[in-house]
Amino acid sequence: MSELEIQQDPPPSPDRKAAPKELAYRLRQQRIAADFGYFALKTEDLDELLQEATRLAAEGLDTSFAKYLRHLGDGSGFLVAAGVGWGAGVVGHATVGDDMESPAGYAFHTEKAVISNHLSNEERFRTPALLIEHGIKRALNVIIRNEERRYGVLEVDTPGEGQFDEADVAFLESFASMLGVAIQRGEREARLREAIRHQEVLTLEASHRVKNSLSIVASLLSMQARATGNDEAARALQDAVQRVQTVASLHDRLWRSKAVRTVHLDKFLHELCEQVMAASSGVRVTCRVDSVTVFTEQAVNVGLLVNELTTNAIKYAFDEGATGTIEVTVAALGDGTLLLFVDDDGKGLPADFDPSTASSLGVRLITSISRQLGGDPKWERLSQGTRFALEFPLASRP
Repeated sequence: MSELEIQQDPPPSPDRKAAPKELAYRLRQQRIAADFGYFALKTEDLDELLQEATRLAAEGLDTSFAKYLRHLGDGSGFLVAAGVGWGAGVVGHATVGDDMESPAGYAFHTEKAVISNHLSNEERFRTPALLIEHGIKRALNVIIRNEERRYGVLEVDTPGEGQFDEADVAFLESFASMLGVAIQRGEREARLREAIRHQEVLTLEASHRVKNSLSIVASLLSMQARATGNDEAARALQDAVQRVQTVASLHDRLWRSKAVRTVHLDKFLHELCEQVMAASSGVRVTCRVDSVTVFTEQAVNVGLLVNELTTNAIKYAFDEGATGTIEVTVAALGDGTLLLFVDDDGKGLPADFDPSTASSLGVRLITSISRQLGGDPKWERLSQGTRFALEFPLASRP
């Protein structure tokens, strides 16, 4: 049993008729405490939890007044942060003292429960003005704390006659214990959310810096391509510029969309296809993608693959000045698999095309990215043009 500060009254005379009523009263308290325990476990709203605690505490002690006094510190006393029974403007606004002359202050500083069964005759403490204004005659205060800190006081008040006793203290302390744990849990979750938010900001900033760094690399490669006197080397350098710019562009999209862990693939690829088409002359690039969310790492690989396929098609599937269409399709299958098609209506694959022996850097890059995605790339000859197909699993984690 907790230490108590209690006004002493003459011991009540035995009353056998009162025993069944007392038993029913204590059983009801146990049921209310159990209900509150369940509520405390499932709710994530601390204000709602505190309000429900005051309501049930008052109900369990047959009173109409209860309040949670949050300690403000720095000599500012307590704020009535939650409560039932009080007049308008009290909850959320009224304050009471936290010094040793106050019942709540004494309970907070000594960590002892305080029972005041006759406030009008109380000699240990002064009666707070808030209680006098509401005609309160009896009060019970217990501290809310955990192993880390003290938060405040849970107080039950009543204008009715009667006696609070040690069993009532045990009932109220069960609420206070659960509140102490719940408040601590809320603080830890708030710190965790803040840490996650900070990590997201750092990740976005890193993506932005990567994009800027890659843009600088692309500029240097472009300068080198213009300076070289070898046409083949210049073309290779320009291809490298385009690939670096693609990676930079992907990071730019991730940064601007505030994406950190996941990306809406449909929007992501639509924007990519629009950019590819804007850089082409006469070739239309369309995009049909099911609404699906993927992890950022997988989105980057899919973006690189689509970019490589579409730019290769623009370069090799159509003669200079020719018009045509490239269609990008991503379908989400019901088994957690994605199906990617890139079709063009160009002049088709060379008769001797074999991706397993191709020396082209583009084909090798497409094959490598496809394998990273967990699929086996396939090229098909159409009646007019070429189809690239890849079936790969939707990543379950990055």
